[in-house]
Order: sequence, then structure tokens, then C-alpha cells
Amino acid sequence: MSRFYRYRLPPWVRQCIFVVEKCTLPILIFQLVRTLFFPTTFDVFLLGLLVGIFVAFYLEWI
Repeated sequence: MSRFYRYRLPPWVRQCIFVVEKCTLPILIFQLVRTLFFPTTFDVFLLGLLVGIFVAFYLEWI
């Protein structure tokens, strides 16, 4: 099996991945501030999910 390589994907999928990658950090910061002021179970879960996605992009797993 070959490793996942994002440049083998169709151009429209690559563009979607690039857009999500660039938008993740601002959304993550907003969610962190929101969670600090109004902590709910859903906000903490969403923050954990966003941190996981951000780390996956940072380590180039996606």
C-alpha cells in the first residue's frame, strides 16, 4: 500500500484540503477563547476535535 499523498488527489479535493488547512488555526483560536469564557461539554469536545485536526495538518498526516 502506498502512503497517502495529497498531490495525487484531484485538483478540487486538493483545493478543499488547502482551504480547510488554512482556516483551521483561526477557528481553533476562536473556539479556545469561547471555551475559556463559556465552557460546555460540546465546546470542550469541539476544541479537542479542532486541536486533533490542526495537529494532523501540522504533522502532515492529512
